[in-house]
Amino acid sequence: MAYDFDLFVIGAGSGGVRAGRLAAQNGQKVGLAEEYRYGGTCVIRGCVPKKLMVYASEFAEMFEDAAGYGWTVGDRSFDWATFMTAKNNEIDRLEGIYQNILNNNAVTHFRARAVLKDANTVELSTGETFTAKHILIATGGRPFVPNVDGAEYVISSNEIFDLAEQPKRALVVGGGYIASEFACILNGMGTQTTQFYRGAQILRGFDEEVQGFVAEEMREKGINLHVGTDVKHIVKTDAGLVVTDTHGNELIVDQVLYATGRVPNTESLGLETVGIETGRSGEIVVDEYSKTSVDNVYAIGDVTNRVQLTPVAIVEAAAFIETVFNNNPTSPDHELIPTAVFTQPEIGTVGLSEEAAREIEDIEVYAAAFRPMKVILAGRNERMLMKMIVSKATRKVLGVHIVGHGAGEMIQLAGVAVKMGATKEDFDRTMAVHPTAAEELVTMSTPTR
Repeated sequence: MAYDFDLFVIGAGSGGVRAGRLAAQNGQKVGLAEEYRYGGTCVIRGCVPKKLMVYASEFAEMFEDAAGYGWTVGDRSFDWATFMTAKNNEIDRLEGIYQNILNNNAVTHFRARAVLKDANTVELSTGETFTAKHILIATGGRPFVPNVDGAEYVISSNEIFDLAEQPKRALVVGGGYIASEFACILNGMGTQTTQFYRGAQILRGFDEEVQGFVAEEMREKGINLHVGTDVKHIVKTDAGLVVTDTHGNELIVDQVLYATGRVPNTESLGLETVGIETGRSGEIVVDEYSKTSVDNVYAIGDVTNRVQLTPVAIVEAAAFIETVFNNNPTSPDHELIPTAVFTQPEIGTVGLSEEAAREIEDIEVYAAAFRPMKVILAGRNERMLMKMIVSKATRKVLGVHIVGHGAGEMIQLAGVAVKMGATKEDFDRTMAVHPTAAEELVTMSTPTR
C-alpha cells in the first residue's frame, strides 16, 4: 500500500519535533500536526518561560546581597508588564526556531488538530485526511485542576504565563515541584504568597531531608506555607477571592494558582477507535520501545506518563527512530535521571533518596549543611545542603542531593559520575575546587549516619 507519509507525528513539542527531524534526515517522508504552538509545554508554557521567571524573581535577593558587598543600590521595583513582554518575545523567537527546524528538514507540518481515524489514518481539523505507515503520538500533558467549589476562579500553570497584571496576593495550591517553584517565583517578585498542600510535607517523593530543608528555607524567605491544608471553597468578592481552607480559616487573595499535577493529553484523539490501550490516568500504555498496543502506532513523552521531563521525551524520540527506521531496537534509558527543581533554594538530585536506599540495602549517609560564602557578607542566613547516599557493600554512590544556588548545574556533572557507577572513594580521590560550594561533594569524610 502506498502511504502519504512514512511517519506522521501528532504534536510539535520537544519529542515530536525531534522525532520528525530525525526521521526526515533519515530519508523518510514526514508529516506533523500541532493544534497550538510549536515547542510544546516546555518551550511555550513550561520549563523555558518558568526558568525566565525564576531568573527575574532572584534579582530581589541579588540587590540585597550587592549592598553587603559595598554596592550602592538605588530605588528598585519590578515591572510585570516589562518582563512579560520580554518573555513573550523570547518564546516567539524559540517557536520560530522550532518551525524552522521542521522547514529546514522538509517536514510537512500543519497547524491543526489531528485525530486517529484508523491505525494508518489521521484526520485534521482542517478536514484533510492523510495516511501514514507509522504514527507517533507526542501530545504531551496538561494541568489538572480538581473540581473544587469555586474552580471557575482559579488559574493553572498554563494561565500564569499570560497574566496581564502581577497579583499582589496569591495562593498556590499543591506541593509538587511545579507548585513549589511558582510559590518561590511569585514571592521573589514581591507577591504576598501563600501555599497550601494537603499532604504532610511538600515535594513528596524527594529525599525527606531535602523536603524539610527546602520547606524551612521557603518559609524563611517569606512564603506562608501550610501543609496538611487544602481548599474547601472559593468565593469571589469585591475584596478579592475569599478562600476557605479545610480548617475553616479564610484567606483573601487576588489569584489562586492550582498546580496539583498533570494528566496526559489523550482525550478525543481517537484512541478507542483504533484500539490503543490507555491506563488509569488516560496515559497511553507502551512497551519498552514506546510501541502502543497497535503495532504501527507509537507514543513518547508526557502522554505516556513515564517520566515527565523534556530531555526524556527527546531521548525517547531518538530511540523510536533507531527502533523503527534504523532496524536497531533501542529502549530509552530511564534509570538514574538527574533532575533540577527551581525552587528557592534550588534542588538538584540524582539516584535514590535515603529512605528508598535503606529499603534496599545497608547504606552510609554523608551530609553537610552550611552557609555558602556568597551570603555571608550580605548578612543572610540562607543555607545549602549536600548529601550523598553510599552503599556499604559496593561503596557505589547511590544518590546525590544538593540544595542551594547552582544545584541544577552541579547535579548534571554529579549525574555523570553516578551513572558511571562511581564509588565514594572515587569522589574522595577527586581534588576539591576551592573555594566553591561544590567541593563539599569530595570532602565529606565521615558518615553522619
